[in-house]
Amino acid sequence: MSATHVEVQLNSTDQPIPALRFVLTPVVNAFLKSSNNLPHNVAFKPDLVETDPSLVATVLLERDCGGRPEIAGETKAFFHFYKPHAFSATADSGLFDGAVDDDGAAVVDANHVLLPSKKFVGLWETLIFEKGLKERLLKFAMSALTFSKHRVDTNLIACNRLILLHGPPGTGKTSLCKALAQKLAIRTHEAFAYTHLVEINSHSLFSKWFSESGKLVSRLFAKIGELVADSNNLVCLLIDEVESLAYARSSMNSNEPRDAMRVVNALLTHLDEIKTYPNVLILATSNLAQSIDLAFLDRADLREYIGYPAVPAIRSIYKSMLVELMSAGIVKVEALETEDIEEGLLTDLSERSVGLSGRTLRKLPLLAHAQYTASELFKENGKIFLSDFLDAMLLALEQNIRQHKLLKSESMEGPNPK
Repeated sequence: MSATHVEVQLNSTDQPIPALRFVLTPVVNAFLKSSNNLPHNVAFKPDLVETDPSLVATVLLERDCGGRPEIAGETKAFFHFYKPHAFSATADSGLFDGAVDDDGAAVVDANHVLLPSKKFVGLWETLIFEKGLKERLLKFAMSALTFSKHRVDTNLIACNRLILLHGPPGTGKTSLCKALAQKLAIRTHEAFAYTHLVEINSHSLFSKWFSESGKLVSRLFAKIGELVADSNNLVCLLIDEVESLAYARSSMNSNEPRDAMRVVNALLTHLDEIKTYPNVLILATSNLAQSIDLAFLDRADLREYIGYPAVPAIRSIYKSMLVELMSAGIVKVEALETEDIEEGLLTDLSERSVGLSGRTLRKLPLLAHAQYTASELFKENGKIFLSDFLDAMLLALEQNIRQHKLLKSESMEGPNPK
């Protein structure tokens, strides 16, 4: 049997979610059954005539076949109602107050966000990777939490609830971790009253405080333990650039400060302690997986390489950006597929962009507009023709590639002698 997850984003009201769920579930379900060709994986505003339309902000539909063949007509809907939080609990909000250095400045050791958060609404849908990657991560996270909820004996079945995403910079690893945590907050709403995203600032645990880094790690995990101790909380712990904290001890030489080894030892010890709680999921990212301590790598249940996007993903990224520019009134509304059949500009742009990170791709529209679309010839009623803007994107791409080659050449040559 196939399943459809129905994520209903509620507008901010004083009414509690359980009461709204009771009232709105039959209304939304009736709307879905009476509507044809509803979009999937894109949030939309439903036309709910049987209730106050101001209660619902958007509805998002996502299919989940559970790895089994889909049988025609057999579909089950799972409803998830949520209100995104408008604010973030940060380091100066109490729990994660940082240490104070000699100058009186706070050392922020972690950022704390209550999920679902308004700042992450729509993030999951906008991230584009190889087909099935996001769904694979979400299913694994849900399975890991299910195993821990049922107290499966980890001496018999390994389940550390630790996911490691590794690959080159700019490929969206950190954004994917945040989007995954947001998605889990929505999907596990009945099991956990609150979901917390705690993002460790690895670099802040060193600097002036390097000699005390091991103690800072221990103090940070003591604070995280306060959150985890409440079974109503789901805690998603994000360790970005984990190689900063879990540098391979086998690669350390006699000149390495002893504190670096203490940090690795402290991190591994506290990860082993915190995994005894069933309501924690650890998400880690790395640009240099080969530098990570083997003991940390061994604890990762799932290791996913996030590389540069291939042509289909690049094309999807470009299409999403062009649609946004059309919606914003910057580019003239035209059919992307029609344009590509006639001139092939989008295909050409996508094929030439192989080898670039998603972060770089998302910079190109602004660079193209700033550098190549100033002429009045590009405008019709203040909007730029699609073909002209794609030409500008190609020029911006070529400029970016030239600059990248120059930077690479300079780094290989080293600084000029004085």
